Amino acid sequence: MPHSDSLILTLVAAFVLAFLFGLLALRLKLSPLVGYLVAGVVVGPFTPGHVADAHLASQLADVGVILLMFGVGLHFSPKDLLAVSRSAVPGAAIQIALGLGLGWALGRAIGLTDGQGLLMGFSLGIASSVVVLRTLEERHELKTDVGRIAIGWLVVQDLIAVGALVMLPLMAEAGHAALLTSIGELGWRLLRIAIFVGLMLVVGGRVLPWLLVGLAHTRSRELFTLGVLAIALGIAWLAYAAFGASFALGAFVAGLVLNGSPLGHNAAERSLPFRDAFAVLFFVSVGMVFDPLILVREPLAVLGVLAVVIAAGLAATAAVALMGHLDRARGALLAGALPQIGEFSFLLAGLAVSLNALTPNAHSLIVGAAILSIALNPLLVWAARKIASSPRWWGEVG
Repeated sequence: MPHSDSLILTLVAAFVLAFLFGLLALRLKLSPLVGYLVAGVVVGPFTPGHVADAHLASQLADVGVILLMFGVGLHFSPKDLLAVSRSAVPGAAIQIALGLGLGWALGRAIGLTDGQGLLMGFSLGIASSVVVLRTLEERHELKTDVGRIAIGWLVVQDLIAVGALVMLPLMAEAGHAALLTSIGELGWRLLRIAIFVGLMLVVGGRVLPWLLVGLAHTRSRELFTLGVLAIALGIAWLAYAAFGASFALGAFVAGLVLNGSPLGHNAAERSLPFRDAFAVLFFVSVGMVFDPLILVREPLAVLGVLAVVIAAGLAATAAVALMGHLDRARGALLAGALPQIGEFSFLLAGLAVSLNALTPNAHSLIVGAAILSIALNPLLVWAARKIASSPRWWGEVG
């Protein structure tokens, strides 16, 4: 491929195939995410035909990660989280803990080390915000009790995942150096990250809202949108270059700061189309590193990983139903929507592979199980609601 054509060909292949396969998935009553992942498989090195520039696709996907994390920060509200914390926090923690424990046990059974098993298990306990929110939105449940609990649940898991994304590189670096030196470097990095977060909350909390108001006064939609993107990308780069934090953390903190500003909602709306577009590139890039032959080589391992995902989600939802106040239909909707994994699982697994903390084969197992769990999501929702409407159901909670 000529170097001058690499960017445009990668974008054309990613967007056109993602659109076609996403549309096909929607026609089949599946999440479009399945189509985006399949599009990546089609242009990846493990299938015949055109192979997109994986290095360039990965860099474009990094922009998607930054905008995704920026969006998480923009939609994070401590007040809303506190309102459902009695159900959302334990539920999110239980799902991650079950994924961690069951994933570690399965990892050991298929030959992974303790560390690799724990990393795989952690990735298996984080539900996809995109899939859950779309499932609730399709059923007009976002504004209901189950919708608020699900959003709080996802926010808690996203925050835990953000912490893992920050800590994983630090822990991986520490593993390759002398113990005392590692502890000192780890402490210094954490101190710099804490300084960055503090400066953003104190100084950024004054400067960024003022900047947005100034941009709004220009009455230019283009400049306002460009300013929002400049804030997200610029602060992500500043966090990485000056404070040793990750791009993801920088973008998340930027969104968190803007969330409390009067124009935070407008900023979220302006960045949404770009987030959606680059998120597609992120899922395509994940599909490119997935070897579909693993479904043939290790079908039992893939099914085992899928079983962990479903078991963790169902068990955590049952625990929330026992401690919360959900009726049968809404509790069943939550039970069907949560047993799947997505964007943050891919982020953690991909980062672990890049740090040589997880094998590419384990990464393919995670992606394969994710594709199957997302594809099965509508069926799980249907089955859960059927069971809930059965006369033998154990009854409403609360």
